[in-house]
Amino acid sequence: MVGYIWAFLIGIGILYSFLTGNINVINDSILNNATEALDLILNLLPIIVLWTGILKIAEESGLLNKFALLLKPFLKRIFPDIPKDNKALGYISSNIAANMLGLGSAATPAGLKAMEELQKINPSKDTASTPMITFLVLNTAGVTLIPTTILALRGAYHSSNPEIIILPAIIATFCSSVAGLTLDYIIRKKKRNGRHI
Repeated sequence: MVGYIWAFLIGIGILYSFLTGNINVINDSILNNATEALDLILNLLPIIVLWTGILKIAEESGLLNKFALLLKPFLKRIFPDIPKDNKALGYISSNIAANMLGLGSAATPAGLKAMEELQKINPSKDTASTPMITFLVLNTAGVTLIPTTILALRGAYHSSNPEIIILPAIIATFCSSVAGLTLDYIIRKKKRNGRHI
C-alpha cells in the first residue's frame, strides 16, 4: 500500500513539473538527491556498524542476559502471559537495549526474533496475541537514552550543537512509552473484563 502512495506522489510531482514547465527541477533533484543520499549513508554507516558491533559483543559476553535479568521484573509485569524462561524475554531485552541507544536498525533483528518466539506461544496463529501487541507498543514508543542515529544525522548536516537533542529525546520517548503502555494496559484490562473497544 505504501508503495502505491509513493508512486502516486511521485507521479503527481512529475505531472506538475511538466504542466508548469519545470522539468529541469526533476532532473536536478534526481542527480543531487542521489549524491546526498549516498553521502548520508556513508556518514551514518560507521556509527551504525560501531553500535551494532558493541551490541553483538554485549550479547556474546552475556551482558545482554544480565540486562535481561535486570529488566525481568519490569518485563514480567508488562508481559504476564509470557512464560518466565521464554527466549522472547531475552530478545525483547536486546530490542529495548538497542532502542535505548537510538539504534533502530540494530534493534530490528532482536525485535523480529522476539516476534517469532511470541508467535510460537500464540494460541491463535492468524491473530496477534496480547504480548505481541504490547511488544509492538513498547518497541515503537521505546525510551531512547542516547539518540545515536539522530546525533549522527545532526552531525552529518553540520549542526552547531548536535547533542542538544538528547534531553528532549529522553523526555519525549519516556512520555510516549508511558502513554502507549498505559493505553495498552487499559485496552487489555477491558478485553479481559469482556468489554470490546
